[in-house]
Amino acid sequence: MTPARPSDQVASSNPAGLSGPDASSAPAGLSGSAAPPGSAGLSGAAGGSATAASAGAGHASLPGRSLVRVGPVSLLVRRRAVLVAGVLTVLLLLAVVLSLSLGTPYVAPADVLRALSGAGTPYDLVVFDLRLPRVVLAAVAGAAFGVAGTLIQSVARNPLASPDVIGITQGAGLAATVALTSGMAAVLVAPTALVGGLLAAVLLFALGARHGLAAQRFVLAGVAVAFAFRALTEVVMLTADPIDGLRAQIWLIGTLAGKGWAEAAWIAGTLLVLLPVLAWAGWALNSTALDDDTARGVGLRPVARRIGLAGTGVLVAAMVTAQVGAVDFVALVAPQVARRLVRAERPPLVCAALLGALLLVLADLAGRRLLAPTQLPAGVLTAAIGGPYLIFLLLRGRRRSS
Repeated sequence: MTPARPSDQVASSNPAGLSGPDASSAPAGLSGSAAPPGSAGLSGAAGGSATAASAGAGHASLPGRSLVRVGPVSLLVRRRAVLVAGVLTVLLLLAVVLSLSLGTPYVAPADVLRALSGAGTPYDLVVFDLRLPRVVLAAVAGAAFGVAGTLIQSVARNPLASPDVIGITQGAGLAATVALTSGMAAVLVAPTALVGGLLAAVLLFALGARHGLAAQRFVLAGVAVAFAFRALTEVVMLTADPIDGLRAQIWLIGTLAGKGWAEAAWIAGTLLVLLPVLAWAGWALNSTALDDDTARGVGLRPVARRIGLAGTGVLVAAMVTAQVGAVDFVALVAPQVARRLVRAERPPLVCAALLGALLLVLADLAGRRLLAPTQLPAGVLTAAIGGPYLIFLLLRGRRRSS
């Protein structure tokens, strides 16, 4: 029998090291720099190990994973993640059609599909001008919340960390409240909210950057920033004109009413500009659970990675919050539900984005139809989802501790 090569021993002794951030027992599999020359195109945490696992005839593939080659580029994909992403995509498309159908007037799903295909129907005005902009905005904003929540939770190593917990939402909310109660032009509310969210991020990093942006310090600094900005927001609202205060309150709850293509274009444009960074983030997330000494030992720069991931997350969160308001809990729920569906060690970026889009489309649909003709803000419905989810996490943590 031919002796096994060292790379084969790594791949066979710990195949789980190829799948997520909890693979500290096989850190070499998590380092892009540990891959052999010519494997720079490998994606994921398994650069060197994926090559070792696939080299030579007769080597069995890792359970639940497949190595996909496209020319010189190789991708190690989790088959269950691909299946979940496909199912979520189908459910999202069905939710979009349903949202375009329900309302006054009702449009049959077949007519919706014909209108979208350009065949021409009597309902083109209803579908394209009245409903489609809002549905597209809900899908794009939900996806952005899912991405932001995934990045922030992975850096914080805490399933309760999200933009509305670490102060980004509250910073944007304070700036928007000042804009709405001071007579500022409506077109300036979103840019002002974006600046407020980014200033909250700067303060968060200033308070949490010590000790290499340690996870616990990052979360505690975020909670402190959130409480401080929330208190200031309450002071501004109490001293404002009642009508202006009501407008600010609606913004703080988060609503898609009266919004559409312009807001969706800003969010989608941000995601497209950050697409190369998000592609890197999908790979870099695999190392977020490693302690700093282990990460440095395999050639990584853990502090720089955490700052890059957290910075990307708060930038996306600030942009989407500035456009649609403080829609809570989507960024909190989507990553962890996606992680449980995929059965992965960390929230999967693509599945979290699809689930966030699905949640916000359904929440906006429910807000439009539950008490029609009265419309509920989407943030009310997402908060109704988030409350039971937090109770579930509490009970689940209690069962684990017992």
